[in-house]
Amino acid sequence: MDLVLNVADYYLLTPYVYPASWTEEGALRQILSLLVLTNLGALVLYLGLGAISYYLVFDHTLMKHPHFLENQVQREIQYAVTSLPWISIPTVALFFAEVRGYSKLYDNVTDYSMGWPMVFLSMVSFLLFTDMCIYWIHRFLHHKLIYKLFHKPHHVWKVASPFASHAFHPVDGFLQGLPYHIYPFLFPLHKVLYLALYVFVNIWTISIHDGDYRVPGPLVEVINGAAHHTDHHLFFDYNYGQYFTLWDRLGGSYRHPSALTGNGPLDLIKRLIAEGKLRPDKAAATGWSNGHKEAACKEE
Repeated sequence: MDLVLNVADYYLLTPYVYPASWTEEGALRQILSLLVLTNLGALVLYLGLGAISYYLVFDHTLMKHPHFLENQVQREIQYAVTSLPWISIPTVALFFAEVRGYSKLYDNVTDYSMGWPMVFLSMVSFLLFTDMCIYWIHRFLHHKLIYKLFHKPHHVWKVASPFASHAFHPVDGFLQGLPYHIYPFLFPLHKVLYLALYVFVNIWTISIHDGDYRVPGPLVEVINGAAHHTDHHLFFDYNYGQYFTLWDRLGGSYRHPSALTGNGPLDLIKRLIAEGKLRPDKAAATGWSNGHKEAACKEE
């Protein structure tokens, strides 16, 4: 994060925002700057990438589904936007520790004897490490003593849009993002790669909520895509993983995606329309089905 902070200091903060007496190395200034940059960055990534996915990838037919709530997209955005500032507070504490040099982040590829192979290996280990951690954190959040307190708000969106990707309770959102932030305190990671992976994580989180259920055949059993994660929202106790299906298989929580067996959300919509039980015009626009307002998600 110090790369982003340095760019902001050079082009904006030092010449235009802070008084000369506030040095760039000052702790208070760094914390305030990180708070602003983290919140702006989170909003730009969430709203920008979410909008691209919503308009270019998301299948709007899913808005006809009986579980797609009235005004759901607006509600997802509102919940996410109000949660992100709270999530940023503990996140900034970790970013501040990085800026102060307590992490294993490094600047140059040549800082380690392995060079580029080290960069590649750290990318792979980052994905494997965070996938493992998120699986267990996510599964913990489904425990009956924890679920209603923190994770239930995310499961209101049984059939999600891309904007559901960050619509978490603040505690839930921070815990599931924690592995990304603790990795560089445990293992060496190039700073530019860390930023690239941070963007990738946001793209992936949106992609598993985007309703595009296509998965290349050989990867269906390996990659946890939107088809897999949709079943997590629909059936609750399956597919906790983030990128891969490995830990779901080891933990006995893997479910083959219903969307790939002709029983997914889009298949249900087609059947309801064919049977005359769903009015396409009303359902698509307002989330109403058969003239009745869609009920909120039932408690699991």
